[in-house]
Amino acid sequence: MTLQLFNTLSRREEPFTPGVGNTVRVYTCGLTVYARGHVGNFRLFVCVDLLRRTLRHLLGYDVQQVINFTDVDDKTIAGARAAGQDLRTYTTPYVEAFREDARTLGLEPVEHAPRATDEDNLRAMADLVGELDRRGHTYRSDGSVYFKIATMPDYGKLARLDHEGMRSGARVDADSYAKDDARDFVLWKATKPGEPTWDLVDPPGRPGWHLECSAMALRLLGEPPIDIHCGGIDLVFPHHENEIAQSECATGKAFSRFWMHVDYLIVDDQKMSKSAGNVYTIPEIVSRGHRPSALRYLLLSTHYRKPLNFTWASLAQAEEAVRRLADFMARVESVTLDGTHGDVATRVAQATGDFTGAICRDLNAAEALGVVFDLVRGLNLAIDEGRVGRGDVPVIQAAFDRFDSVLGVLALRRQEDARPPVPVAEIEQLIEDRHAARRRRDFAAADRIRAELVEKGIVLEDSAGGTRWRPK
Repeated sequence: MTLQLFNTLSRREEPFTPGVGNTVRVYTCGLTVYARGHVGNFRLFVCVDLLRRTLRHLLGYDVQQVINFTDVDDKTIAGARAAGQDLRTYTTPYVEAFREDARTLGLEPVEHAPRATDEDNLRAMADLVGELDRRGHTYRSDGSVYFKIATMPDYGKLARLDHEGMRSGARVDADSYAKDDARDFVLWKATKPGEPTWDLVDPPGRPGWHLECSAMALRLLGEPPIDIHCGGIDLVFPHHENEIAQSECATGKAFSRFWMHVDYLIVDDQKMSKSAGNVYTIPEIVSRGHRPSALRYLLLSTHYRKPLNFTWASLAQAEEAVRRLADFMARVESVTLDGTHGDVATRVAQATGDFTGAICRDLNAAEALGVVFDLVRGLNLAIDEGRVGRGDVPVIQAAFDRFDSVLGVLALRRQEDARPPVPVAEIEQLIEDRHAARRRRDFAAADRIRAELVEKGIVLEDSAGGTRWRPK
């Protein structure tokens, strides 16, 4: 089956296959590391992880992916100055925090995670400026090097900018600027006293934000066009438009075949902002008693091209959904009846095909999750009626393993369950103490043990097959 992927450049879904061979080359604009990433940032990274997993596990492609760290720009320089630290010392903890949060949310490790200030990347930026110089796309003013948008006739093609409104010759020095304010943008910035500077370009200075991503993508992923460039919808202009301009004018080739953009995350129907007090990091969400697997589920549950409204109620609903999946898988493992049933295999095969079809329709994880829960309901009923045997179990488990190779939710839940807040030996001893109390009909003691475990974050579930525990 072929993946149909919405391409921001063409504004339509297009069939996707790699441009060369079996390897998909993907660039994802990563964090600007002046603060810890928040849940809005991680909506992008979870959705791009869905793309990566689809390419690898569902379609069988190899993937070479870059997620960069922007560790030199206006914001990081201002933050380092305020902290009284050099740039690398200031940004490194935020780089490590991203890696920790990525592991917490079950993101697959990518092949390349460069920092803009890595020496090889800075030299690639200088080379890119030199090539743009040679081809006549730059000029110098007040110690900075600018890209002249008048030298690129189709500038604005990604954002669909109105050429009448472009202001070639009017310069913008900031790394980010107002929507649709198309002006000559800075490639290499003159540095102010006390700012980091490199003498790789004449005059010495430091790279502009837009230059960084082009240079890292071309250095690490090879000859353009790369296959897919990913980012948040807010990066279409100016960042991605300027990446296209400098990359294509330097190489004479298309920069990226596909552009994938993830829509905004809002909180309680409001835009995230520090003033509103609704900017949440991953550790802050977990500290409120919510599990990362539920957050991952929530971030996948709305199509990536639609806004997602994050609420605590929706996160609680996501927890219930993940719990239903985990409980179903535990129930399948406990099937004791002998035999196999052809209708189970048929039902599973149909669901597997429907799941693949949904994902291949522009990564429609919401529809795919609907397929999964329809299958859960049908198989739960079949188990109730004695129409699932031990011979059917491997077929069911294989299908859910396939689903989860793309969704990454159940595997994350299992990892969480393997690291409970109370040592397993202690939990098992308390369960045995509770069983002993119930055998001697000391139900008050049994209830106290249950309550003690709940207080420690462990829930007990009694059934005919015994007592099962799980993290709260």
